[in-house]
Amino acid sequence: MTATHNRQPLERPLAQQTSAARDVVRVIVVAASAVLAVVGSFLGSGAAGGTPIRNAAGGALSSDATLIAPGGPAFSIWTVIYLGLLGYAGWQLLPGQRSDPRQRLLGYPMAISMLLNAAWILSVQVGRLAVSVGIIIALLAVLVVIFRRLCRRAPGSRIEALLLDGTAGLYLGWVCVATAANITASLVAAGFGGFGIPSTVWAILVLGLAGTVGVLVAIRGGGRIAPMLSLAWGLIWVAVARIDGRPESTTTAAVALVAAGVVVVATLTVRLRARFRPRHSADYRVARSSNC
Repeated sequence: MTATHNRQPLERPLAQQTSAARDVVRVIVVAASAVLAVVGSFLGSGAAGGTPIRNAAGGALSSDATLIAPGGPAFSIWTVIYLGLLGYAGWQLLPGQRSDPRQRLLGYPMAISMLLNAAWILSVQVGRLAVSVGIIIALLAVLVVIFRRLCRRAPGSRIEALLLDGTAGLYLGWVCVATAANITASLVAAGFGGFGIPSTVWAILVLGLAGTVGVLVAIRGGGRIAPMLSLAWGLIWVAVARIDGRPESTTTAAVALVAAGVVVVATLTVRLRARFRPRHSADYRVARSSNC
């Protein structure tokens, strides 16, 4: 009996040390992944003299490659996302955040998303569009997992809400649009004829699906603003590209704008309804955790 009691005080510090060591490893992995993602983006942008993403793979991902391709300025949202990822990576290194249950839950998924981002850039740069589709679908799946976990626990501070929830939300919304554009570009580059169905009809279907996804994200997330902003941003730039650029399609532009509007209205409606729910309701608790 005495031996058992003597072991317990020794076992607890050992377990705490092991847990602390794991936390240190996790935050370092997250920080390294963020740096790798940003460096990959810098190289992929052509800023260091390489081929910009829009010109890689024979220009399959350029703004005039398909009806679903967003206009060039749409991609400036990556600057905001990468700054958010760097901010999050630095913030989660702080001693007070290392052992936080929410960081333990989300650290590795965030790291995986950033590594997949870097892998996607590499796959496009070497002209492997089919591989890039698989990678971006995997990235979207990881971001969905992150989003669901974010919705389970409210952020502990406004800084966390901004750097983690806000960044992950922007990331998810934009990747929803990017996934649709990437798949479409890959099919067009492969010579897919659409089974004789006009490309405008396919564009309408894809944009309708993107809008539906945006509504589902709004419902599941209690009306989070960040994914709405980036998803609507992408859809609006699809519309701009179809009005001012090639291939021109007024119908596609109109549908893209409608889809963006539906996402915005759905998000704000869900958010407002949740705010006026009784404080003890599940909807109210979700709304409290959805400041971003």
